[in-house]
This record gives sequence, structure tokens and C-alpha cells, in this order.
Amino acid sequence: MDIRTGHRPQQKAMSAPASATTQQHMPAGNARRPGKTTKLVLIITGVVVGLALIILAIFWSSGKLFNLAQPIDREGYQAVFLSNNQVYFGKLEQSSRSQFVMKDVYYLQVQQPVQPQKDDAATQQSSQQASLSKLGNEVHGPEDTMYINGEHVLFWENLKDDSKVVQAIKENQKK
Repeated sequence: MDIRTGHRPQQKAMSAPASATTQQHMPAGNARRPGKTTKLVLIITGVVVGLALIILAIFWSSGKLFNLAQPIDREGYQAVFLSNNQVYFGKLEQSSRSQFVMKDVYYLQVQQPVQPQKDDAATQQSSQQASLSKLGNEVHGPEDTMYINGEHVLFWENLKDDSKVVQAIKENQKK
């Protein structure tokens, strides 16, 4: 600062020649520009993700994606245990990830005596009788097919041909 005039001396700006700065950022020779490489990577990634989604959709629609644990025996009967403590027996199919379809449906119906006995609990349990009932014979007359929300299925089991439930179903079908 010049004390006599109160002005600051002007400084000359140091700048590099324009040609020098542009040459520093330009690739030399025939090297690829970063923009082309990025586009190529994005295109390849998009194709791979697209193919993966198509394959996933095919497995999803065929049912192979969520039936990996235990196959449903299409020839036999299954027991389905629901979250409301009910159990149904019949021919089970999984129509989607979140829904089951059961046909030829049976359930256990416990018949209690009209007058409960005042004996001990063991006598009361022995007086109760369970019978297998066919779906469709109820007052409201449902069809013999159930559509079950998969969220309410705790688990299901394939039944053996010699189980008491399967034997009772086969006896009922003979009638």
C-alpha cells in the first residue's frame, strides 16, 4: 500500500497461456474419453440386470422359486395347520407365493356330550369323540375347495397312505 496516495499497487495476474491449460486436461492421442466408458458400463449393467429380472420372473411364475423346501405330493393328501388352530386335510396346491388351494377338504370335528360329566378331566376327554367331516356339508353350503392365505399357514405335511386320516377319507369316498 502506498502511504502517500492511499492506493494499493495493482498486482499483475499471473495466468498460464490458454493453450497450456487445455492441453493438460485433454487425453493424448487416441485414448478413450471417460464419457464413452461410463456409457458402455451402464449399458452392460442394464442388460445384465434386465436378464436377471427376466429369469427371476420365469422362476417366479413357474412356482420353482418358492417350492424349494418340500414338494407337495400331488398323489397324496396333506394336512395344513393354520394360525387359528384349525387343521384341514385334503389335496393341497400352491397357486402363488401367498396363496394355497385345497380340494377334497376334510376337517376334524369334536363332538362333546350334551351334559358334561363332573368326573375328572381324563374322563371328560375320553367322552369327547373326534370325527372327520367333509367340507361342503355345512349349513352355509360351501364348495369343496378352500383358498387359503399363505400368511395364515403355520406349516403343512404330506400324509402317509396308512395314516388314520387318509384311511378315514378313503372310507368316506367309498360311501
